[in-house]
Amino acid sequence: MAAETFTMYTTPWCGYCQRLKGQLDREGIAYEVVDIEQVPEAAQIVESVNDGNQTVPTLVYADGTSMTNPSLASVKEKLAALAS
Repeated sequence: MAAETFTMYTTPWCGYCQRLKGQLDREGIAYEVVDIEQVPEAAQIVESVNDGNQTVPTLVYADGTSMTNPSLASVKEKLAALAS
């Protein structure tokens, strides 16, 4: 699988983000993490795909699609579709 096939937009205090990161790490899935509190442009990306809300975790994939607070199964399904 290609390294970093998606970017996860997060905040340090987001419990859902921490849980998903742990699940992805256990599965050996590579991804890039961007803290929207440290990168203002990232917050704008998150808002653009979440109707103006800074909802995290927001994942943006290589094909430009996004998911907000997805399950591990949803992420794996999306990555499989991108790989095919």
